Amino acid sequence: MSPESRIYVAGHAGLVGSAFVRELERQGYRNILTRTRAELDLTDRHAVGRFFDDAAPEYVFLAAAKVGGIVANNTYPAEFIRDNLAIQTNVIHASHLAGVKRLMFLGSSCIYPKLAPQPMREESLLTGPLEPTNRPYALAKIAGIEMCWSYNRQYGTRYLAAMPTNLYGPGDNYHPQNSHVIPALLRKFHEAKLQGAPTVTVWGTGTPRREFLYSDDMADACVFLMNLPEERYDALLGSDESVTGRFEPPLINIGVGHDVTIRELAEQVAHTTGFKGELVFDTSKPDGTPRKLMDVSRLDSAGWRARTSLQDGLASAYADFVASYVS
Repeated sequence: MSPESRIYVAGHAGLVGSAFVRELERQGYRNILTRTRAELDLTDRHAVGRFFDDAAPEYVFLAAAKVGGIVANNTYPAEFIRDNLAIQTNVIHASHLAGVKRLMFLGSSCIYPKLAPQPMREESLLTGPLEPTNRPYALAKIAGIEMCWSYNRQYGTRYLAAMPTNLYGPGDNYHPQNSHVIPALLRKFHEAKLQGAPTVTVWGTGTPRREFLYSDDMADACVFLMNLPEERYDALLGSDESVTGRFEPPLINIGVGHDVTIRELAEQVAHTTGFKGELVFDTSKPDGTPRKLMDVSRLDSAGWRARTSLQDGLASAYADFVASYVS
């Protein structure tokens, strides 16, 4: 990508998309295309087609999605699969029609089987049952990977699917029921501190292990990948299985390569927020997948590693939360 390239960030107002915009601006890109949901409904095929005809983007970061935590996924499964399928289908197809040079489709580590060998390699895709609490969302994202693969095979496009581990950072969703674990804990511990509560209750046993990546690191990794030289980028696009006989989707994991228990995370959040009380674990609530650690050897081989520690990332995320909470 050159500084003048027309780069469309779909979903620029969310956690992932806003990180892309910050990173692209930091690196000096001057032609970043964005549209709010009010300006462009990505579930509307005709509206998406008109936008691509008018804006003619050269590169696309497809970060737009309907996302949420366990509660949201369990409560709105139909919306999670319907909206995500519509968004990615419309954007990927319009990108093909518009001749987009490279597209990066953003997914999630939940695409891998619930009991996938740890750490999870890209080859684990489609090798076992998914975690049922977020299966509709995961299936939509798997369909997006297959769309990238299929368009690459049939039309010669150069679309890459990037699967970040659990993300957190500025611009996160801090809704008490519909947010992911870190923003939910930041809010819970902050409010407990303000109220002088003696305890904070955390869902589950605290034993599941999770990997967390600061959102700005994720954006840095994805821009790095999008800018790889032709031969190195093409090597990430997998192969046509009907020709090679190998299962090699255009897929790459984005993560830090190490994890912590939910208990350790909760203790770190308590320290970050200044909560002095005790932790209580509600074992009647679901734990979800026992462990979700990404194998990032493919990303390491490409030449990128995360820079932000969990301690520093949580401090930054908490400052963002306090600013948004007060406002």
